[in-house]
Amino acid sequence: MHSSAVFLIEFGAIILGLGLLGRFAARFQFSPIPLYLLAGLAFGEGGLLPLGSSEEFVAIGAEIGVILLLLMLGLEYTASDLVSNLKTQYPAGLVDATLNALPGALMALLLGWGPVAAVVLAGVTWVSSSGVIAKVLGDLGRLGNRETPVILSILVLEDLSMAVYLPIVTALLAGAGLAAGSVTLAIALGVAALVLLLAVRYGRHVSRFVSSDDPEKLLLVVLGLTLLVAGLAQQLQVSAAVGAFLVGIALSGEVAEGAHNLLAPLRDLFAAVFFVFFGLHTDPSTIPPVLAPALALAVFTAATKIATGYWAARRAGISAKGRWRAGGTLVARGEFSIVIAGLAVTAGIEPSLGPLATAYVLILVILGPLTARWTEPVATRLTSRLRGAAVSRSGPAKDAGPEIPEAVRPLEDQDTAGRP
Repeated sequence: MHSSAVFLIEFGAIILGLGLLGRFAARFQFSPIPLYLLAGLAFGEGGLLPLGSSEEFVAIGAEIGVILLLLMLGLEYTASDLVSNLKTQYPAGLVDATLNALPGALMALLLGWGPVAAVVLAGVTWVSSSGVIAKVLGDLGRLGNRETPVILSILVLEDLSMAVYLPIVTALLAGAGLAAGSVTLAIALGVAALVLLLAVRYGRHVSRFVSSDDPEKLLLVVLGLTLLVAGLAQQLQVSAAVGAFLVGIALSGEVAEGAHNLLAPLRDLFAAVFFVFFGLHTDPSTIPPVLAPALALAVFTAATKIATGYWAARRAGISAKGRWRAGGTLVARGEFSIVIAGLAVTAGIEPSLGPLATAYVLILVILGPLTARWTEPVATRLTSRLRGAAVSRSGPAKDAGPEIPEAVRPLEDQDTAGRP
């Protein structure tokens, strides 16, 4: 059979299969990411039916998928929002990084993988999945809850941190020395600062230049500009993903909204291809040996994410129930963790890192929606039981006075779900 015909058959089967998996996931209301990863494992190295002709095209599609993921993420935020979040929520970002990056780094060192792998695995365990979390918030009807801005602030800070983290990882994986790594980081920070400055002061002019009433022209200009900036960023040894993220930040208003609506289907297509591509390069037989450390890391970092969300929501004056909801919602890991692990897999620094990251993300992308739904009721029930046990041991309190109705309690003692 002609090679082009084989390519079309293979790639068509991949896209059709992804569509069917997405429909299956939507029917049972969970993220399709684990199914995409499993599909890649099934048709990759050591899988049931390895692909041949379409693998190179899938690799290019995967790279475009990462760029579109980060572009769409940048379109969600304005430069002023980012600056405001940095000023008010940076303590939550520091707590988040400390509690969730350190376990990954320590696990890599315990496994004897070395400092570079430790930096990579720290990023894998640090960053929550913005895509999965956004979907979960919408599905559970929590977009208007008082704890939701706290959740989004933490996600924004993680995304901003990636603008610094990814160039560092890129330099380390390339084997750059201290001087070269410092230059790369300086360039990355300089570019990020310049884009933020331009977006704050001249964002309307940039958006006006890109703007078009014709959807076709808007799509072509935004997509072309994004790929161009991403390529230039990669040429400067800065992550292409960071370049795409900064383009998204620079666009605002109706342009950002229009570009978001036009690019969403492309993002979904190429992001799905990206997850399949990562699975294609992971041999399923390499997962069982790392399943135990992946499970231990998943359980531990699920607990640290819940602690992070609880602390950040408490700092913002949210009720106890809202604190637990914030913590449970942040558990899911997904696209960014796979992006970071994919860099390490491409560089070939540690053969077991890719399988461990795959198993880790599979566990938490399934567990995340469950913790988002059940952390608060379970914690509330356990807390009530503990309080009841304490009261029964100490006896009824004297002169306790009448119970204060919830409507007149202090704000931080109330459950304020659903309020803006």
